[in-house]
Amino acid sequence: MTDRLPHALRSDALDNRERILEAARAVFAVDGLDVPMRVVARRAGVAPATLYRRFPTKEILVTEAFTEQMYACRGVVDEGLANSDPWRGFCLVIEKMCELHARDRGFTAALMSTFPKAVDFEARREYALRAIDELARRAKEAGRLRRDFVLDDVILVLMANSGIHASSPTTQLNASRRFAALAISAFHASPDVSPLPPVARLAPPASVPDPAG
Repeated sequence: MTDRLPHALRSDALDNRERILEAARAVFAVDGLDVPMRVVARRAGVAPATLYRRFPTKEILVTEAFTEQMYACRGVVDEGLANSDPWRGFCLVIEKMCELHARDRGFTAALMSTFPKAVDFEARREYALRAIDELARRAKEAGRLRRDFVLDDVILVLMANSGIHASSPTTQLNASRRFAALAISAFHASPDVSPLPPVARLAPPASVPDPAG
């Protein structure tokens, strides 16, 4: 029995860690990164002391919570860079980045924040931004991306995309895809007339006055 005890403790600690990270992603997605640590602990069903034992600071918690998303972000920009058509690669990055951030608004806030002590997280973010900048340079040289585009425009798009609020995850993604298409059209050196994705109904239709009074 005593031989099994350390294993049980390790298993409990791992379960706590995963519950805390899941809870953190959930509350950050809804309320941003300013949520108090005690709220995350309550959502995870653990004592605040347990949370702080696993994640001593908010910075550590945030960067751990969004590590997988940062890997996904890198995969997106690598896919864009690998495309033989730099404009198509650029469009792919905008589309997939918007979708990634629409699925988890908390990740947008994390990407826009600075975490000096989280060296790995910062390095992955810098890699992604440099890769997008390089892709934009290629697309400009190909004459497809407008010359006055700057990297901050991508940040602006992601910030605006994170402000989309919808009644369901499906509607959220549909709205994000349409927004990404609008942004891409604005970025094109010679805007085309490609059809936009379907409209995502974000608000109830306006009421029509009764002609009878």
